[in-house]
Amino acid sequence: MALGLFRVCLVVVTAIINHPLLFPRENTTVPENEEGIIRQMQARQEELQLEQLRLEEEVARLAAEKEALEEAAEEAGPQGEAHASWDLWSTLCMILFLMIEVWRQDHQDAPSPECPGGDEDELPALGGAPLQGLTLPDKATLGRFHERCIRGATADAARTREFVEGFVDDLLEALRSLCNRDTDMEVEDFIGVGSMYENWQVDRPLVCDLFVPFVPPEPYRFRAELWCSGRSVPLDCQGFGQIKVVQGDDDTPGCICDKTKLGEDMLCLLHGKNSLVRPGAKMEDLLCAKTSPYVDTMQVMKWFQTALTRAWHRIARKYDFDLAFGQLDMPGSLKIKFRSGKFMPFNLIPVIQCEDSDLYFVSHLPKGPSPWSPASSMDWLLSFAVYERHFLRVMSKALPEGACHLSCLQIASFLLSKQSRLTGPSGLCSYHLKTVLLHLLLARQAADWTAGQLDMRLHDLLRFLEKSLQEKKLHHFFIGNRRVPEVAGLPEAIRRAEPLNLFRPFILQRGLYRKTVDSFYEMLKNAPALISEYSLHLPSDHTSLPPKAAVL
Repeated sequence: MALGLFRVCLVVVTAIINHPLLFPRENTTVPENEEGIIRQMQARQEELQLEQLRLEEEVARLAAEKEALEEAAEEAGPQGEAHASWDLWSTLCMILFLMIEVWRQDHQDAPSPECPGGDEDELPALGGAPLQGLTLPDKATLGRFHERCIRGATADAARTREFVEGFVDDLLEALRSLCNRDTDMEVEDFIGVGSMYENWQVDRPLVCDLFVPFVPPEPYRFRAELWCSGRSVPLDCQGFGQIKVVQGDDDTPGCICDKTKLGEDMLCLLHGKNSLVRPGAKMEDLLCAKTSPYVDTMQVMKWFQTALTRAWHRIARKYDFDLAFGQLDMPGSLKIKFRSGKFMPFNLIPVIQCEDSDLYFVSHLPKGPSPWSPASSMDWLLSFAVYERHFLRVMSKALPEGACHLSCLQIASFLLSKQSRLTGPSGLCSYHLKTVLLHLLLARQAADWTAGQLDMRLHDLLRFLEKSLQEKKLHHFFIGNRRVPEVAGLPEAIRRAEPLNLFRPFILQRGLYRKTVDSFYEMLKNAPALISEYSLHLPSDHTSLPPKAAVL
């Protein structure tokens, strides 16, 4: 009897110590990535399986003891029945301990990546459906606000683009004249992307984003390896790719003279007879990571900044202004500084074309909140900026004259920008707003986007964004979206890929999610007063840009 009582007390004490409410676990933080969650879940599963086997052995042993006790009870009478009852209590306590442990795992472990809708209780309580209880300004106020504050402030966008493009043409031409065709990159013509070329830029100063594609010298080429090309990649690498330097159709870099035995009367035109140096060795040292054939974004940044500096020194005497780098950790963040003290920023972004499509791998993105964070310097973001610009252009032709789709995006982007200045940046950025608009353009009829429906479509955009925040799920518009028309020309691998959740960071980073949601609802509360105030007068931060600089 004493042994049975001791076993019962031991089980009860163990259950109390493991109870999550009395003695919570110290390490309850969520891992910073989904890989850590998966490894943790697998380790926990193995522990539970071992625990299950141990309990099954314990139950089998208890059953054997019970049979032995029953046989002894027939001989010992009442004393045997007492021992059997204590073993029964021991078994019940073991079951209770197992139930407590299972409950703890279900309620305190981190949510699985496949359940992005968790933590709904973290949303602030604003009457169930905040947008239903929030009165946005009427369409007349919105129209007056857009006409006076946004359209008036961006009236010189066309002149800004013209000046920047003319200067960049001259800068890239100087860069090409300094390049050696045998060892240096070949720089192609720039491509205008982003809000300035999609006609919804609202932030001041106006900034042009220009893609600058580059290719290696012959016989080398870049070979793209997408995350959806069949190779196994971590979840945080989805939407990215790596770029390998190869020669022709061969994966192994090197000159043909390294692989073929030349005759005595034959020379390599690149190396000579006895040279062992490959023509691409300098190029690999320039762009690739050490001991790796993959292009490194940090190496590209160093090469590009050096090339731009040399090109500017070649043409600086022609211009009556100075050129400087705006951000040293961005490869082509440039700033034109006029003699008057005013400046004009723009971004030259080195990119690599993905096969024969309009997809481009981007080394760095401009500063600011972004849903993209590469895992390593060899991961390149796959940009759909050219497809997005083309899709908006096609939709604008199909919509009624004076459609309000871009006006909705401009107003929402304006509100988000002002809120970010007030409370600091959050997890939301203008790319999320544009993604919501692209989804709505496919979901609604063309007749729903007339100018008179500006207030309703703005309400739809904000409701869509709110629902996406609640579910922690906003799918990329192009990746895995079968509703995108085939005339868009997306590669089949992108159409067949699994949808990419742009709100995936919110699943793991609870602090960022809470701050983003709070900032979003604060933006909604401030929207009516902000729009009314800006409709009455233009604040001082909406003065016009400097006039076009003179060219000597």
